[in-house]
Amino acid sequence: MERQVYDRMAEHDQEHWWYRGRRKVLEALIKRIVRPAPGSRILEIGCGTGHNFSMLQQFGTLDAIEVDPGVRTLAEKRLGRPVMAAPLPDLIGVPDASYDLIGSFDVIEHVEDDGAALAGIARCLKPGGKFIKTVPAHEWMWSAHDEVNHHHRRYSKKALKKLFEASPLKLERMGYLNSFLFPAAVAARAAGKVRGKDDSDDAMPPTLLNEVLQTIFAQEARLIGRVPLPPGLSLWAVASSGT
Repeated sequence: MERQVYDRMAEHDQEHWWYRGRRKVLEALIKRIVRPAPGSRILEIGCGTGHNFSMLQQFGTLDAIEVDPGVRTLAEKRLGRPVMAAPLPDLIGVPDASYDLIGSFDVIEHVEDDGAALAGIARCLKPGGKFIKTVPAHEWMWSAHDEVNHHHRRYSKKALKKLFEASPLKLERMGYLNSFLFPAAVAARAAGKVRGKDDSDDAMPPTLLNEVLQTIFAQEARLIGRVPLPPGLSLWAVASSGT
């Protein structure tokens, strides 16, 4: 990702509606679908500034990986110990069969060889361990946001399913998230392209709007994993390693 993306993450990751809402939804998914055992060993790959740490630590002992040295320093302060710098797909230095749960949230799309990335993750999971990921959805929504974030792709459900079928991991569940705001996001991106102002759309909105957007997004936590949500900005998936 470009430096400005990391800088905005560090500035806004505790207040921006997208980070706050997504944490609520991910917490619900982990509780409802993954259900890690008490004391699980957890790894977050591509942790950024560590803005998910407090949410993930309720489920077990957390380790993390971040390749950018600037935000890794902030992540280490939040975690209270070193954060690894082992990039996908090889994850060099991460021990085999060590984790009960691995999460990568909007990370795999940054990796050129996503199949090799899943193979690397599978190597690090304990037998029966779980992997949870989110990725951006809908190739037709490609925009400046994807360019600035150095994405290699956005995913369809079909493409995501094929990716898992070709991997050592077994896909258990998948679906959309950030669905309630999807129509507004499509309209906003279309309008931006018409006006010639297709940008990375990650600036902090005004306070009231930020609260409204966060509240709407977070409402998905009540439903996700219980009923299929309509098409959204992102896809989530939960998979398991072999027993």
